[in-house]
Amino acid sequence: MAKGPRYRRPLRRRAEGKTNYHRRLRLIKSRKLRAIIRASENHITVQIIKSKRGGDEILASAHSKELPKNFDWEANTGNIPAAYLTGYLAGLRAKKEGIEEAILDLGLFYHRNRVLAAFRGILDAEIEIPHREEFFTGSLEERINGSHIEDYAQLLKKEDPEAYEQVFSGYLQSKIKPEKFTKVVENTRNKIESNV
Repeated sequence: MAKGPRYRRPLRRRAEGKTNYHRRLRLIKSRKLRAIIRASENHITVQIIKSKRGGDEILASAHSKELPKNFDWEANTGNIPAAYLTGYLAGLRAKKEGIEEAILDLGLFYHRNRVLAAFRGILDAEIEIPHREEFFTGSLEERINGSHIEDYAQLLKKEDPEAYEQVFSGYLQSKIKPEKFTKVVENTRNKIESNV
């Protein structure tokens, strides 16, 4: 461990790799609403936040746990389509609250594709967030609707049915046909649109 009169321990959240305080200060000084996206191994959280002196105020939010509870999502809540739907849900809720624009707050950036999928969901809900289109890779656009899961399931079912049963056992137990996964995503999106 470093020693000496000039050594200063970093703040706890910085040491844990959770907060970049320099970037956070710039975002707060802008006085704009922040769209915050955080991903863990199995879930994603999207929030629209207003910074205040006493503490941040959450104006709209969505968590991927809501998809199975309220919108008949039976697949994994940690995949790219679930991240997109969570972002879309948060964006629609923000729109309902009268929020038109925000800035993106990624914090320390983990789980890149799922975070970008949630960001695309917010944009598709027509919330204005400054960004460059190059931010999204070509393959991400295809993965948002679950077509990559569908293609892999069809390939595996043809070439190795035993591996298909093993890899997609969770989907098959939930009575989801992985080779028709895009319909599951589309149905959940329609349910979100009709219920928000």
